[in-house]
Amino acid sequence: MLVYENTKSGFLDDILDDQLVPEIKHSYEEQGLSIGSESEVRAWENSFQYMYKVLHGSDVPENAGVAIEFKIPLTSRRIDFLISGYDETATSNVVIVELKQWEGENTEPVDSKDGIVETVLGGGIRETTHPSYQAVSYAELLEDFNRSIQETPIELEPAAYLHNFEPEHREKLDNETYDHYTEEAPLYLRGDAKKLRAFLEDQIRVGDDCETLYELNNGDIKPAKSLQDSLIEMLEAQDEFTLIDSQKVVFEQAVELAKQANQDGQKRVLIVDGGPGTGKTVVAINILAELINQDLVAQYVSKNRAPREVYKEKLRGDKLVKEIDHLFTGAGSYVDTDTNTLPALIADEAHRLNEESTFFGRGENQIMEIINAANFSVFFIDESQRVHIDDIGSKDEIRKHARNMDAEIEELTLESQFRCNGSKGYIAWLDDVLDIRQTANADGFDLNYDLQLFDDPHALHEAIAEQNEHTRLSRVVAGYCWEWDKETRSDPDAHDIKIGDYERSWNLDSSDPWAIAEGSIEEVGCIHTCQGLEFDYVGVIIGNDLKYRDGEIVVDHEARATTDRSLFGIKKMFDEQPEQAAELADELIKNTYRTLMSRGMKGCYIYCCDDQLHDYLNTRIATVTTGTE
Repeated sequence: MLVYENTKSGFLDDILDDQLVPEIKHSYEEQGLSIGSESEVRAWENSFQYMYKVLHGSDVPENAGVAIEFKIPLTSRRIDFLISGYDETATSNVVIVELKQWEGENTEPVDSKDGIVETVLGGGIRETTHPSYQAVSYAELLEDFNRSIQETPIELEPAAYLHNFEPEHREKLDNETYDHYTEEAPLYLRGDAKKLRAFLEDQIRVGDDCETLYELNNGDIKPAKSLQDSLIEMLEAQDEFTLIDSQKVVFEQAVELAKQANQDGQKRVLIVDGGPGTGKTVVAINILAELINQDLVAQYVSKNRAPREVYKEKLRGDKLVKEIDHLFTGAGSYVDTDTNTLPALIADEAHRLNEESTFFGRGENQIMEIINAANFSVFFIDESQRVHIDDIGSKDEIRKHARNMDAEIEELTLESQFRCNGSKGYIAWLDDVLDIRQTANADGFDLNYDLQLFDDPHALHEAIAEQNEHTRLSRVVAGYCWEWDKETRSDPDAHDIKIGDYERSWNLDSSDPWAIAEGSIEEVGCIHTCQGLEFDYVGVIIGNDLKYRDGEIVVDHEARATTDRSLFGIKKMFDEQPEQAAELADELIKNTYRTLMSRGMKGCYIYCCDDQLHDYLNTRIATVTTGTE
């Protein structure tokens, strides 16, 4: 969808007549879109003046097409500026220009992360993607999903123009860390207007009267054959994506419902309930791959970054391709997406969905936005893994929004247990031990599961490290009861967690997902970096937010670190609604440890900071029937 379209000469005239920004505003209003903030309007006024300088007097043909704010399929993002025409071989070309008002002194490279920089955004210094990375990713998205580009064909040439960025700071963005992206999308800074002009003149030799932009704007959304082949090849190469039992049933039904929804136009919603270890994510990714293979555009959606990053890496295996990145996206991506824009959305960890969808508080309700955006949506959910004060994901909430949008609703349950050595008994026992619910497994469970309580955190960590040498993957995690200093999050010598002489770092802020990053066995993960994932063995450090007093499990929300946002606002709630606040704190803290203690498929090792809780767990574990006799 284009917000503004004209020829080069028409664009220059609109700027000269001070009509460009009013034209953009009018187009936004006609299309029912929110115009954005005043700062965004000022950015238009400023950046397009610089593009005027680049194009005015250039040899770019007067009838070359110019487009502004082109909406990218599958995202809420828009391309700032496009120029279309033909190159010297008469091939249709579109140049993508990512425009930024960044200044050099406020921008810093992030060497430890792929394609990430720090700059001023939203009133503070924040991490964001490198401008050349943005331009490249936009081009890849269009190539993978726009039928016109695939069939015409249309060549895309990305570039980035930071017109306020002082050349003396060039090394911050134009260095070997970002070479892969700046080679594909040249980076132009302040003073580079003539260089950018030469680049555009080289790409656009003959005008097209906006014909290529028309093809681009009206191209159907369809997965490219190369993407389909690559995705299926990746899936078949990974044994852990094989489906069994109820996983196969859910997979087949989801694919069938997606096809029906996109044939008859009836919106459909599938709710899949599954506890820890039932393979929710494995099923979700299989559905994603199959729908893409059947020419139905789909995306895997999760609020939590950890599962989508880890499973994206697992799916790739040893491949270096980045072409599947845009199939995995955050839950806040559909704020401005029109109804039924996408054939299918697959929402994993749906219990973690929120109301407001973005950092700046935009959005109404992520469940509603997902259902609205897709003809078919499937939600994988475990209501007992709600661990954040903002988590609203529940089956009732999904049903409510589905009914409001006249969607047909179907519900299935995943039964097969892979985690905790195939036992529902351990999960039921865990619920009883943590006083989440009373179960028939109060006295234990009958299976070969390695459950141990440690008196010393050193011994626990050493035991998990030893298991990691002999198993596929084992890690140590902890309740969020120690501060995570923002200034030292990438420093392995900074020890956040201190228990006596035991000192470790929280999960380091590196480019790789913590759970599978090299060296992360030396660190300690938290709920946010391990939820939705599984290990062979998990070591759990229970902090002082969970205690045992007078024969009962009790929670202490004040023992949580201030850097943890999971309970942000709970103190105010205690002042205004103490009973409701107490119930919520009890639920979230207990659910956190239930989630942490159910990450291990073969075993769980535990250390308690609270002595009385240690004694209680020691008594409960002593009565467990493990099936090892």
